[in-house]
Amino acid sequence: MDLLTDTCDFEEIELSDDYAGKVKATLIKPKTNTGNRKSILFLHGIIDYFFHHHVIKEFNQFGFDVYGLDLRKHGRSYLEHQRLYYCKSLDEYFEEITYSLKRIRSITDQPIFLAGHSTGGLTASLYMNKGEAKDLVTGLLLNSPLLELPISKPLKQITRAACMVFLNVHSEMPVLWNVRRYVGKTYIRQHVVKGGEWNFNIDWKGGKPFWLYYSWLDAVIKGTDFLHHKSNITVPVLLMHSWKSYTGGYESDKVLNVEDLKKHGPKLGNNVQLLEIEKGVHDIFCSRKEVRDYAFKQSAEWAEKVMKNS
Repeated sequence: MDLLTDTCDFEEIELSDDYAGKVKATLIKPKTNTGNRKSILFLHGIIDYFFHHHVIKEFNQFGFDVYGLDLRKHGRSYLEHQRLYYCKSLDEYFEEITYSLKRIRSITDQPIFLAGHSTGGLTASLYMNKGEAKDLVTGLLLNSPLLELPISKPLKQITRAACMVFLNVHSEMPVLWNVRRYVGKTYIRQHVVKGGEWNFNIDWKGGKPFWLYYSWLDAVIKGTDFLHHKSNITVPVLLMHSWKSYTGGYESDKVLNVEDLKKHGPKLGNNVQLLEIEKGVHDIFCSRKEVRDYAFKQSAEWAEKVMKNS
């Protein structure tokens, strides 16, 4: 069930075939968009898709047209012959991001902001360094972006070595790590059937079994390494993060190490603002209402300042 069916139009983006065959992505266009105001394009993370009807409502009220993008092999874009959430390089997603930015530009000549959550924040940051249509973007909004694998330093070294070994042996070796339990169950606990606030398609957000592959880990490691040492994002960046990493309480980031975001965020470019969100969860915009309302307001005010100074 697609909960945005009655409120959005969906543009299926035909992409170039990849190593698995046919590929598509999906651009979500709310019917409340007007086509004559600033726009924001949202990229989701792994084990995720764009279901955020409340994000549409809030950003519309702040004067934005809102677009969501279900990346290849996620959500509405998943095809049965594909490995769910799989990629060999995060650059693979650039094709649909470029299409979407150009499509939005064909609708409006007003400023466009790019937003990314978790691995979507990593991908968006890489795109703003290397993407074909990055010059169409006025500012980058990051919602708990994955800037480092959330594991200990010794385990990171072991993971890097394992990637080198297993990718030489078999390019599609699965990782024996239950990421669905680690991340997917965190999301599922937010569903209304579990007492949470959000109603989403569970199959598209951690409900389906899947493998995590060393090739995906390698792609993330290479992406984060690039951002640590070579990033040069020239547009203003707002990086929102929770006040603390998981310590047993619900209102914290249960996925990422917040200290990694504080350490690596300033390396993204020459105009990066870090914003700590007290009692924020991993997806800041899915925190409890007063917390996310603050984040929405801060995001909108930041965007207004960016446009005023551009």
